[in-house]
Amino acid sequence: MLTRDMAGLLINETDEIVDLAERAEITIRAELSAGLLQPQAQTSPKYLYDVLGSKLFEAICELPEYYPTRTEAAIFETHLDAIARSVGRGCTLIDLGAGNCEKAARLFPAIRPTQYVAVDISLDFLRIAIGQLRQRYPQVAMMELGLDFSESLELPQRVRREKRLFFYPGSSIGNYTPPQALQFLHRIRQQCQVSGQADDGLLIGVDLVKDKAILDAAYDDALGVTASFNLNVLLHLNRLLGADFNLREWQHRGFFDVAHSRIEMHLVARRALTVSWDGGQRHFTEGESIHTENSYKYTQAGFLALLAEAGFGKPQVWTDPDRWFMVCHAHAA
Repeated sequence: MLTRDMAGLLINETDEIVDLAERAEITIRAELSAGLLQPQAQTSPKYLYDVLGSKLFEAICELPEYYPTRTEAAIFETHLDAIARSVGRGCTLIDLGAGNCEKAARLFPAIRPTQYVAVDISLDFLRIAIGQLRQRYPQVAMMELGLDFSESLELPQRVRREKRLFFYPGSSIGNYTPPQALQFLHRIRQQCQVSGQADDGLLIGVDLVKDKAILDAAYDDALGVTASFNLNVLLHLNRLLGADFNLREWQHRGFFDVAHSRIEMHLVARRALTVSWDGGQRHFTEGESIHTENSYKYTQAGFLALLAEAGFGKPQVWTDPDRWFMVCHAHAA
């Protein structure tokens, strides 16, 4: 049975599925069309993650060049007891960009969450993952949210207000520009304040600045999986916009921009071509690109300063021996 709560959020009362991702088609198309018509054509990285894109990203995480996933996992494995002591037990674990939910699931035995709230823009993929996780941890109350949290972080009333721990691993914070990241962290802090308690907080993974060659390889692997992941966004745009992108006419480019301390991913036109979609059209010259993603890399001091500006305090930091990556727990001050 579908009802709406007091905030107007769509709730499936039968299996606790909450779908907040159903924006009107006209809004999605307007956003995508506006991005493609910018002087530098662009799309939001959230459109990389349809069902196929989510599966391709899982494959990326297995690549030898892609260090963030295994490095972060090693930090959690090595320091899990200390992280659990910092976080405490019995939290409301809110997993932002949950994907296959495996990163959060590894924390369950140590932190024993009372409620797990998995949030992701790809709801179909999320439903499958949560269905499997419920079988493994039937004692944990679980809820799925199909939510574009890059724009809003309003949570339904059925999310517990007590001891909220927002979990944002994988250095996904890097997809935002630093000013956008600050706004996003502000929104998390506001959601921490609803309980009026002092033990709400954030557990986040952050990719650190390192040698350019390591970063370039991580986002342009030899096997071409990252290229397939990036190109898949064109298939997604074809479906969402009624566009006529031909994947064979585009090629992936990923590189570290030292001046801006960020990875940039682009899709580059192999020849001069014209793309049409419902209500729009653009001519691309040979070599012109669509900017599909940024991934900012931080210094440890720089990110802790950003956290403090957003209103988080008492940070605890854990890193790998090479200091390629860090995991941080901070309280909502």
